[in-house]
Amino acid sequence: MYPAGFKGRAQRLTDIDVARVGRIIGAGEDEIRAVIEVETSGGGFDSQGRPKMLFEPHVFWRELGPGQKRTAAEASGLAYQRWGSAPYPNDSYPRLALAIKIDANAALRSASWGLGQIMGFNHRAADYATPGDMVAAFCDSEAAGLEAMISFIISEGLDDELRRHDWTAFARGYNGAGYATHDYHTKLAAAFKRWQAIPDTLAPACPKIGLGSRGDAVRHAQQRLTALGFDTKGVDGIFGANTRAATIAFQKSAGLKQDGIIGPKTWPALLKEN
Repeated sequence: MYPAGFKGRAQRLTDIDVARVGRIIGAGEDEIRAVIEVETSGGGFDSQGRPKMLFEPHVFWRELGPGQKRTAAEASGLAYQRWGSAPYPNDSYPRLALAIKIDANAALRSASWGLGQIMGFNHRAADYATPGDMVAAFCDSEAAGLEAMISFIISEGLDDELRRHDWTAFARGYNGAGYATHDYHTKLAAAFKRWQAIPDTLAPACPKIGLGSRGDAVRHAQQRLTALGFDTKGVDGIFGANTRAATIAFQKSAGLKQDGIIGPKTWPALLKEN
């Protein structure tokens, strides 16, 4: 179940996460960044460290179905039949809290969540057993939200549209039939164009780094090693003895040459999805 107040570890996304997760469907960093930018302005948490969330009263109306619960929700302004019947508040969480008191599962299913703004009722397409499980994961990290977004894209058969930059078809599948009303397709195209002008984290190739190396590439490697359980004793961008030891341990686990150097063979294994 999700943590109290919807506040978990709130771990931010790293550049390596974007590259790593994008490789699951053969998409580049620019495509993934474009979707994140349009869906959540580039971040999965709000100013209070909660997953970004939008509660949809018209979905709550549908999820509740006929009966006393729907009647109570309508009377409180929490549910109505058609989208756009009333303006949305700046913060959906107070309204969500009231909806949870009526029906917690239906309330969670009726909101879009996290980095990819995945609807709660799409939890299975995002590879979660329940909407509560999905929300709990999103409270902990933006990477979980990104991975769920990719799972949803695969489930909906939108990965090919993303790879070929068919933004109209992608927006129709990802955002629904009303995508054009909000210009999702043009926003995606514009965001992708902007990101194309920014060098990728791992372009043109993963740099070869080892003992004595410094910089962002080392920091990225340390972040990934640590996430996989190989402790570098800090993420400081300096490839010292601890990072070398963690690299060797990782290489051993991956069946690679244990030379303590992260190069063309170790990078792909390090970025590979578990």
